[in-house]
Amino acid sequence: KIARSRLLIVGAGGLGSPAALYLAAAGVGTLGLIDFDVVDASNLQRQLLHGTPDVGRSKLASAMDTLKRINPNVKLVPYETMLTSDNAFEILRDYSIVADGTDNFATRYLVNDACVLLGKTNVYGSIFRFEGQSSVFKVPDGPCYRCLYPAPPPPGLVPSCAEGGVLGVLPGIIGAVQAMETIKLILGQGDTLVGRLLLFDALGMRYRELKLRKDPDCPLCGAKRTITKLVDYKEFCGVGRPDTAAPGIPGIKEISVADLKGLLDAKADFDLIDVREPFEHEIARIPGARLMPLGTLEKRLSELEPKRRIVIHCKSGGRSRKACELLASKGFSDVTNVAGGILQWSQAIDPSVPRY
Repeated sequence: KIARSRLLIVGAGGLGSPAALYLAAAGVGTLGLIDFDVVDASNLQRQLLHGTPDVGRSKLASAMDTLKRINPNVKLVPYETMLTSDNAFEILRDYSIVADGTDNFATRYLVNDACVLLGKTNVYGSIFRFEGQSSVFKVPDGPCYRCLYPAPPPPGLVPSCAEGGVLGVLPGIIGAVQAMETIKLILGQGDTLVGRLLLFDALGMRYRELKLRKDPDCPLCGAKRTITKLVDYKEFCGVGRPDTAAPGIPGIKEISVADLKGLLDAKADFDLIDVREPFEHEIARIPGARLMPLGTLEKRLSELEPKRRIVIHCKSGGRSRKACELLASKGFSDVTNVAGGILQWSQAIDPSVPRY
């Protein structure tokens, strides 16, 4: 059964690494892997598919080499692309089980929706800082991800693993759980996590379990579903390729990093505000930026001049957009978002600024 199985792993990062390593070692027949990113040095503490010599390489190429060394008999199918509503059906259609190793809500909802609409089993895992969770979403036998979280959080509210941090061992634990659940599903043995949510607290070294039931009003798998096609949540901060700027935002002015550098060089009169978290500011910063984390911004409005030009940046454009919208709603007349954030600044203006 294992040799005949066809599995897809979405993401060759923290969760995808241990899942792919163990599934390849187990001898699965066909293993698809989708990722579009490149290996960064900051990935190496948690993404064990890759090593120091792979920094700068395609994650997919690095992963393929590692998995071939582990088991050359596994048929590996690479998809070097971002998963979108345009290609999700085409890619997922050929696999019976999908292991979700994504690190953002946009792709997580996309994977779930595509699995439900195609009738595929979704082996879910999620990590953040010192905590992780896992479940198996198998419709109609159990609930789907939207039964647990009906709708995505507002843009910028929840940081990604790169922004919020994650203990490097944690994805190894949760990714191994995903691999174990996948093998149990292939074999048809054991009590899988269908209808259960496994919670892991690394600091307390405790596992807890919550029962999950199908939501009869679920917009995707409920009796009166309203979601019948795939949706891209492109507004999420950090979802796009890291080397691209954020798309235009209606009603909010944007500035390129090149234009921002021009303002700084000309010593123009404006406030440059960084709405990331303090630890992010310690990792990388744009000269002259004043730190005002998004969560504290509303309480600190008195520190800003309503009539003065204010330029706001974050990591890649999502949180700064939310900050711009907040200031505009409070009567600030001249607010501008930095397209692409400090990631774009690092790529286009100052490569010495660390990417994370």
